[in-house]
Amino acid sequence: MRRLERERRRRVAVIPLIGMVACALSACGSGPAPDPLSPGGTAATAGGVRPGGTPGMPAAGSATPGGASAAPVLPGTAPLFPGVTGPALPGSASGTTPPDAYAHGRPGMLGPAAARFPERVYVPNSESDTVTVIDPRTYRVLRTFEVGRRPQHVVPSWDMKTLWVNNTDDDSLTPIDPRTGRPGKPVHVDDPYNLYFTPDGRTALVLAERENRLDFLAPRTMRLRHSMNLPCRGINHADFTADRKTFLVSCQLSGHLVAVDMATRKIRAVIDLADGTTRRGTTWRGGARPGATRNNGTQRGIAQSHDTQRGTARNHDTQRGTARNHDTQRGTAQSHGMQRGTAHDHGMRGSHTGSGGLSRRNGLSRSNGHDAVLPGHMPETGRLGANMPQDVRLSPDGTTFYVADMARRGVWLVDAEKFRVTGFIGTGRGAHGLYVSRDSRLLYVSNRGAGSVTVISLALRRPVDTWHIPGGGSPDMGGVSADGSRLWLSGRYDGVVYVFDTRAGRLIRKIKVGAGPHGLSVYPQPGRYPLGRTGILR
Repeated sequence: MRRLERERRRRVAVIPLIGMVACALSACGSGPAPDPLSPGGTAATAGGVRPGGTPGMPAAGSATPGGASAAPVLPGTAPLFPGVTGPALPGSASGTTPPDAYAHGRPGMLGPAAARFPERVYVPNSESDTVTVIDPRTYRVLRTFEVGRRPQHVVPSWDMKTLWVNNTDDDSLTPIDPRTGRPGKPVHVDDPYNLYFTPDGRTALVLAERENRLDFLAPRTMRLRHSMNLPCRGINHADFTADRKTFLVSCQLSGHLVAVDMATRKIRAVIDLADGTTRRGTTWRGGARPGATRNNGTQRGIAQSHDTQRGTARNHDTQRGTARNHDTQRGTAQSHGMQRGTAHDHGMRGSHTGSGGLSRRNGLSRSNGHDAVLPGHMPETGRLGANMPQDVRLSPDGTTFYVADMARRGVWLVDAEKFRVTGFIGTGRGAHGLYVSRDSRLLYVSNRGAGSVTVISLALRRPVDTWHIPGGGSPDMGGVSADGSRLWLSGRYDGVVYVFDTRAGRLIRKIKVGAGPHGLSVYPQPGRYPLGRTGILR
């Protein structure tokens, strides 16, 4: 009996020793932690992509949120920008792991400035001139307040302390305090359709769509420092290259992409999506000087607004060339500054009167705009042009820009170094907004005309799922929740906000808001600093 007991003790002592030797020989603990979303860990769709793309946790060694100090390159991570590391991207071989531009956007990685703010969803209602504030936990509308005319997007400031509402028809930005969710005093800014910030936070960038102009402003006071004309029409969305040196802007009315060198403030390249050609170093050689009003080439009798078809303005209930709105007479559309046969783009300088005719400023009427809300009239058909590029998003590895194209019903792939078109992915009618999942594996594409969301695998570069809105809808702009479990999108033509469960891949809520909800912002979001739009964080 004593002999058996001694033998048992000897075995107990030997087993841990064997384990320690094996661990030392195999470099135990130096490899990356197992990925909870990898094939074998959970059910996966084709290509090993889990439906909905629920976010994985950040790899060990990723930089602390808001930290400015350099982080060492640890196992399971890869170098990003100077002094920054992040989790390895899926499907990468050891030693060849590409960087991840969204490494600091993982769940739980809120920066110090943003962590103290309550979770809210801010919805600009372009047709109501209001902003609706929603509690994302209860899905309740907390309040709705008035802002300037035609609010387009709600944009987090670079320091994360302010949210800016872009009021295009009012030429103003309305600040919102994210601590209270209430507005402050508006600041005058010319034609702020969309707002971005340079990665160093030193400059605010206004995409003045009706002026075809990129404006450089002081990021706190929003005072104009410099203006730059662009050789295209209808600039509306953008993103930065991984090295932070180049700003790629989409121009929806002319079907171009323009690459701007931020150091020299000169144009590096212009991509014509109609034929895929790239011109180098193109500059604007005509038109009005910076600050002057330009009509985007619109002439009487020529329809260039997204809300007109074949030269006829069909506003709010207008059918077959007959306008039936309360401010119109038979055969003539006059509401919101539109006239029969003439559709001015949203940015035409002017102001509309509440009833009975037109109010003009600088000789040009202002219409519903490039993204005006006309029930039943979808500009996503492509009748106004072969290409209408919208949202722009850099791939996690920094090699490719994804560009949504409403008219082509899909997403372009553009080489982020050579600025050349490399591919196209079909998604659905009215492809509009682009959103990267919290684990950097998936790209959500809102198809405004099709009433759906296409899920693209960023590793496979092809669709792996499609989420349809029962009964149809108009999903437009929005963002992913901080934990990655929800995708919030405005219902542009339906006066609602859609909430999708990214795990189940289905619509779970419709929340009634004002008329024409557009670029809503889910805030706060994880990341070190916002680059603009409704929340592109790095």
